[in-house]
Amino acid sequence: MNHLRSLACLLTFGFTVVAAPAVRAHDPAAAAATAPAAGTLIPVTAQTDPTWLAHARASYPLDACVVSGDKFDGGAMGKQMDYVYRQPGRPDRLVRMCCKDCITDFNKDPAKYLKAIDDAAAAKAKA
Repeated sequence: MNHLRSLACLLTFGFTVVAAPAVRAHDPAAAAATAPAAGTLIPVTAQTDPTWLAHARASYPLDACVVSGDKFDGGAMGKQMDYVYRQPGRPDRLVRMCCKDCITDFNKDPAKYLKAIDDAAAAKAKA
């Protein structure tokens, strides 16, 4: 009964009570609806915006493959492979890898590797 009095008091003084929809944390459908859309790796080509690409390359925080950790020094793996990670509703991201094998690993868990790039950028900014 006290709850009804409190509610009546709130409504009397102009407050609005809004019930939030109940969403179960373990509901896969609800989780999928709020998860960001999957992205796609697109090889850098001559059609890639050169201004964007120059800026992305200049500010890229890693000097090694984000997946394997192999240095980009032109050694056995050769020159790095540049890709644009395109995700709906988000800015394009430059991702550099050492070989095609790393693309498969990247695609298994892109969030993990994008976080590694972000962490490296944050560390570089602090230095």
